[in-house]
Amino acid sequence: RERAEGLCCAGSSRPRVIGGGVEVIEKSGAHRFDLQALVGSGDKIILFFLPFAAVGGALNIAFPSSFSVGGPPDLVRVAAWAVLIAGVALWLWSAALILVKVPHGELITTGPFALVKHPIYTSVALLVLPSLGLLLDSWLGIVLGLVLYAGRRLFAGEEEAELARTFGPYWKRYEHHVKIRWL
Repeated sequence: RERAEGLCCAGSSRPRVIGGGVEVIEKSGAHRFDLQALVGSGDKIILFFLPFAAVGGALNIAFPSSFSVGGPPDLVRVAAWAVLIAGVALWLWSAALILVKVPHGELITTGPFALVKHPIYTSVALLVLPSLGLLLDSWLGIVLGLVLYAGRRLFAGEEEAELARTFGPYWKRYEHHVKIRWL
């Protein structure tokens, strides 16, 4: 378990949570919870993604035959269910880790975070949305998954820069040890 505590010079305050800025905790222990620490770059990613989802969803409803994948065969349907279940499980596990560890200023390096740096975005974009699309007989899920992943690639760099500033050598070590760095 990595904490930001050891990264600050001796003094009355230490950096804590990550996100839109480093929250400072005074010796008195009083602090303000920073919701941005939980959101990271997710707000920007979602704002990037939503117009595509809204337009795609409206077009899919208006012209369902244009989006149909022809009713996936049973084997594809079973595989899509398996991928969906795995994706939702990874998403839930990642979200639980964030809710538990980020408020305490911990850099998460275990579980899904040991595999990829952004498992919430990655699991939804590459597992949940495409499999849902196939199960709903629409290729839109695959396209929306790619759009969400593109949004993650566009905006997560800011979040990673903040993490690097906050956690310094701990972040660098984590980046080096994460299993799938490019994803």
